[in-house]
Amino acid sequence: MGKTIAEKIFAAHLRDEPFAGTRVLSLDRVLCHEITTPVAIADLVWRGKDRVFDRDKIKAVIDHVTPSKDSKTATQAKILRDWARRHELPDFFDVGHNGVCHALFPEKGYIRPGFTVIMGDSHTCTHGAFGAFAAGVGTTDLEVGILKGVCAFREPATIRININGSLPQGVVAKDVILHVIGHLGVNGATDRILEFRGPVVDAMSMEARMTLCNMAIEAGGTCGVCMPDMTTVDYLWPFIEAEFGSKEAALADYGKWVSDADASYDKVLDFDVSNLAPQVTFDFKPDCVKPVAELVGTRIDQVYIGTCTNGRIEDLREAAAVLKGKKVADRVRGIVSPATPKIFSDAMAEGIIQIFMDAGFCVTNPTCGACLGMSSGVLAEGEVCASTSNRNFNGRMGKGGMVHLMSPATAAACAITGVITDARTL
Repeated sequence: MGKTIAEKIFAAHLRDEPFAGTRVLSLDRVLCHEITTPVAIADLVWRGKDRVFDRDKIKAVIDHVTPSKDSKTATQAKILRDWARRHELPDFFDVGHNGVCHALFPEKGYIRPGFTVIMGDSHTCTHGAFGAFAAGVGTTDLEVGILKGVCAFREPATIRININGSLPQGVVAKDVILHVIGHLGVNGATDRILEFRGPVVDAMSMEARMTLCNMAIEAGGTCGVCMPDMTTVDYLWPFIEAEFGSKEAALADYGKWVSDADASYDKVLDFDVSNLAPQVTFDFKPDCVKPVAELVGTRIDQVYIGTCTNGRIEDLREAAAVLKGKKVADRVRGIVSPATPKIFSDAMAEGIIQIFMDAGFCVTNPTCGACLGMSSGVLAEGEVCASTSNRNFNGRMGKGGMVHLMSPATAAACAITGVITDARTL
């Protein structure tokens, strides 16, 4: 019997199996940010174990509230900053160099096929787009990862998601993953790995694949994963060129991290997206999904474009194409946050930032702030936001606020009209 990519990665990284079904894996990357890591740091210090297992495998960033908005968030940032300096971490990204973690770390070439990756952040599953096993963990697991470079997981089971057909004009990865989550439900992939396959995924850019994998957790999944291919190699080439004689050699090597044809799956689900329409959430769960057409005319107060889901250059281009030459509706606030400094710089060079500003958007520095209602775009009670983020939980962007999840193009269209709108009608 063949193996899935997850089973191959688990086998290659197995350090111990203390009891049946629990695998202790060696880690290739431990990622850290200033919201969850300070708690782990403080506990390690308290236990007299203020050490790191490998300075080069730990990557840290201040991204959730940056610059700090008050004394509490400044203290959290200081704890991470002091820790990174104390242990001389070479890859620590402070204010001015920082970006949204799940966009910044792949952009720096830190994630590779076959890697094991943990972080104290549920959307760590984003990195599975590279053919890696990447999972969000709690404080205790993060501490052990920092100290010992290992983490315990249950034996993997995988749901294969085949995305078939071809995407219609104006329909993108965000619409696909919302549609899939709407089918699976928020608990439909609990303790499972979502393996995204099929011709639509094969044709997607790395940015689009990261969007798919980013929201695997919204169906309860431990990780979302795509098979590494030439698209993966092309994205990573500036970072792996010295390791391989050619792209073809890299592709051949990464082939060992592709699921076998006779691999066994927990279940296999097929989605034909040839007639899929743009999607949007309603209510307060990510599986409450409808075609945009069914919510057209719903009032909004704010539009937010950015986050680890849709803050990459491809996403900004998509929104700018809708916004060019148009204005944000009088009663709507438009906020855009490019996910990294490089994305911001590229968007400036392409004239995208100017398009947003001419339309009336507020352009912020790279930050997670508004996504989780911490800064740079928090909602007041009763306000409604059209957002390219990944969660619409009650109070997610501010107490009493409502969040509708959608693609960048749909969000841009909403900004122009002041109500939920299908961008294809503009």
